[in-house]
Amino acid sequence: MEQVQRILMDVDTGVDDALAIIFAVKSKKLHIEGMTTVFGNVDVKQATENTLKVLDLAQPYYKIPVAMGADYPLFRPRREAVTAIHGINGLAGYELPATSRLPIDESAADFIVRVVNERVNDLTLVFTGRLTNLAIALAKDPSIAQKTKLVLMGGAIKVPGNTTPVAEANIHGDPEAAHRVFESGIPITMVGLDVTGKAKFSETHFHQLMTGITDEQAELKAFMDHIFTFSFEASDRLNEGKYRLMHDPLALAVVEDASLVQTEDYYVHIETKGPLSSGATLVDFRRPQLRSNASVCMQVRAEDFLQHYIHTVLS
Repeated sequence: MEQVQRILMDVDTGVDDALAIIFAVKSKKLHIEGMTTVFGNVDVKQATENTLKVLDLAQPYYKIPVAMGADYPLFRPRREAVTAIHGINGLAGYELPATSRLPIDESAADFIVRVVNERVNDLTLVFTGRLTNLAIALAKDPSIAQKTKLVLMGGAIKVPGNTTPVAEANIHGDPEAAHRVFESGIPITMVGLDVTGKAKFSETHFHQLMTGITDEQAELKAFMDHIFTFSFEASDRLNEGKYRLMHDPLALAVVEDASLVQTEDYYVHIETKGPLSSGATLVDFRRPQLRSNASVCMQVRAEDFLQHYIHTVLS
């Protein structure tokens, strides 16, 4: 029997985080020890509310504590949410039913420190938003860098950024936090735009998914219908074609099955100073990589991943 991997998810629940949460809950290979929330796609209060509601929708069979985290970057103003991509509430304007779930009475950073110390070398952190909560947790207890590992959605090495020409949104949203995490010594797998840009969930995939969702899952079907339709229209308006890039779900899938991607080990420097280059994930390709701080995903079996996503959600 395949071993179940214990994960702690950190999310800024917008559309792609919601898709990732549903995938993680449905997965038979992952067990969510807890979730932490952060500003990003929306403010942290909205991200927390969205997370609790999406958990109701996904119907986990075990308890998943949710801890609210940072609402601002470490040292700079918060960039406002991009409603064209995530809608006014982060979930493409879809109103999920009210939830009786509540966040726990513990900060995200304290929760991360506690759970990592309770499960030394038996936990994978999966961050699909800004790295602010982890930077704060590392400041509280630097030793956790040697007790866990991190899979993050963020960065861009050989492709352009999606917030600036050189920066991806999660790293650009709090570059100082990202810098502290990348310099902490924690083992990092970076799932960035080099691979997520190839994970294009098309109308064909959408039809396959919707056909497979049963009538008993009417709320899930309505939610998926709404957010994918919204995403296709948003992408089309940006002249990118009708598809949804599956950024955050791919990070979860890589935790499950590392063979979905090919990685290259690099020393990734996070640019924090330049007004035009802030948030860039830089690799010095002028010299051989004599040391590294991240395994960077550079190739992906995109169709295998997309089919795996569909089958997991339908399982």
